[in-house]
Amino acid sequence: MNEIVKTEAIVLSKLNYGDSSKIVSLYTNEFGKLSAIIKGGRNAKSKIGLVVDVLNHIQIILYKKDTREIQVISDASLLSPFLKIKDDFDKLKFAQAIIELLQKLTVEHEINHRLFRGVIRILALLNSSNEMPIILFGRFFIFFLEELGYAIQLDECSVCGKTNIYNKELSYNLEIGILCDECRHNHLESYVINPELFNYLNCLKFNKKIELTNVSVAEKSILFMEKYLMFHIPDFRGIQSLKIFK
Repeated sequence: MNEIVKTEAIVLSKLNYGDSSKIVSLYTNEFGKLSAIIKGGRNAKSKIGLVVDVLNHIQIILYKKDTREIQVISDASLLSPFLKIKDDFDKLKFAQAIIELLQKLTVEHEINHRLFRGVIRILALLNSSNEMPIILFGRFFIFFLEELGYAIQLDECSVCGKTNIYNKELSYNLEIGILCDECRHNHLESYVINPELFNYLNCLKFNKKIELTNVSVAEKSILFMEKYLMFHIPDFRGIQSLKIFK
């Protein structure tokens, strides 16, 4: 049974199909990630084809059929093109990394309203905020891990339960979790967490203000989260967008 439905979406990717159409991957508010076709979308006069472009926040009308793998877009309107992101290399790099995470690691048709709102919010901040793009991406990445079910535990030592672990030399064992300055000597460490990195990760996790004086700390946090995610999802090979845009 076909039904006509409306939803907001972020455009993740698009490719040409046949002589005149386009197939797009969308992350939607109401239906999760899905694929859809724009018939005649390659025509220069196609309003829908122009609106449904990568990174755009749009509202679409679908002819939806649950038994069909590729849905049909009947109309689309632009909510935000995020033009400042597209005109700034650094902003675009991290926006593409967000799109890549959604494309690779979200499940088809799995609905997550909170994640969708989080994506829209972080893209809006990337587009207009004065906060450094690498910090904004870090905030999204740690939130994304939580939404996937792989929240990074930073509250207490995973072995002894000690909570007073600020300003200490810590380590992270990917199987066990965060290790305090004492327990770290009795377990294999997967990643060294110095006080600066630990404080930075906590600021990301709890959305605190960050005064970043050393960009390498932000870079290390992303590498740590990548390694953490690769441990939990072995098929994940890191965020390629960050390598391509170097």
